[in-house]
Amino acid sequence: MKLAIIGSGYVGLVTATCLAKQGHDVICVDIDEKRVEMINKKESPIFEPRLKEYLEESNLKATVDLDYAMENSDVCFVCVPTPSNEDGSVNLDYVKNVSIAIGERLANKGYYTIVVKSTIVPGTSDETIIPILERESGKKAGEDFGVCMNPEFLREGHAIHDFENPNRIVIGEHDKRSGDILAELYSVYNCPIIRTSTKTAELSKYASNALLATKITFANEIGNLCKKLGIDVYDVMKIVGMDNRVSEKFLNAGIGFGGSCFPKDVAALVARSKELGHEAKVLSQVINSNKEQRMKIVELLENKIGSLEGKKIAILGLSFKPDTDDIRDAPSVDIIKKLQEKGAKISAYDPKAMDNVKKIFNEIDYAQNAQNALEEADACLILTEWNEFKDLKDNDFNSMKNRIIIEGRKVLNPENVKDFEGICW
Repeated sequence: MKLAIIGSGYVGLVTATCLAKQGHDVICVDIDEKRVEMINKKESPIFEPRLKEYLEESNLKATVDLDYAMENSDVCFVCVPTPSNEDGSVNLDYVKNVSIAIGERLANKGYYTIVVKSTIVPGTSDETIIPILERESGKKAGEDFGVCMNPEFLREGHAIHDFENPNRIVIGEHDKRSGDILAELYSVYNCPIIRTSTKTAELSKYASNALLATKITFANEIGNLCKKLGIDVYDVMKIVGMDNRVSEKFLNAGIGFGGSCFPKDVAALVARSKELGHEAKVLSQVINSNKEQRMKIVELLENKIGSLEGKKIAILGLSFKPDTDDIRDAPSVDIIKKLQEKGAKISAYDPKAMDNVKKIFNEIDYAQNAQNALEEADACLILTEWNEFKDLKDNDFNSMKNRIIIEGRKVLNPENVKDFEGICW
């Protein structure tokens, strides 16, 4: 098929490269000329395992010219950002602007399919996107052009694997013809393909992320109790996860969830519920509890070290999770801000995310490796479970001024490192 992918962030670029690798003719569209230039040079503007190799192997093209992309495609995927407003609701400016641009160009095309892959709250396709497309094109959705909502369920750090090995594909179709086209595109995957309404597809994305965020928050609540009881929450959750009604996934307690999806999507679902006259009490508490959880590692540090004024704190791990350079709503950002407020000096190391963190904190020290970050440190906080931190040994911490090691994620091997503790264990 001839495809255009509008937006080349995590979702757009992964979608584009994976579909191009299958042999489809794919054109990426982005307003960022530098990003377009990098893609055409087979360079990845973001870090995601295997993405660079896929770019090098594919015939993917990139352009800033939407006219060219739509002239040379039969289907376009909308993968533009949907950031949060201050009240937690979804900012649809990018989606609206792209819908206007697509609608203007639909006037001169035959039947064309628009696939919305951006995360949007239930009702957005029917109430916002389709009316814009019809107004700008002078055409009728379902007759002259097709619209589908196709939520993504990709994990950063595993996005290519997840795209190629989906456990389900959801097609929210406004019309059967567009749904058939999208189903044909995805027919190579051995998984259930659920064809449903646009609203159901939109909500399925939010409901999935909200449930996973709630599981993490529940594990943290139990973890906080475990800390007071002097037991390891991971031992408890291993038992809980053996129940096949629960599963062991997303029960890892620690400093809470972050990233571009969970915090934003839970907040958006709370805001959308409020608009509809419903109070999402559980999800509101999930948001509040997650914010509080991040600060517990600072409280634990103060209990051990006293005043943080002038103290050097080594931070190992800055990305919100391993195998990505993404720091959007990463716990590390809030924790570093709190440490700075209390007068601490920060020495930080992360295998991939330091360049992104420098855009926020240009005054802290960035180390070349974990060992350099630890030199003369009064304490160490481990905030991301990168594999290389699992290999740290006791002597790697010998250069610290004071040996205080606190894990926000369970990383260290107790057979290799002594005298450390976790936020919930």
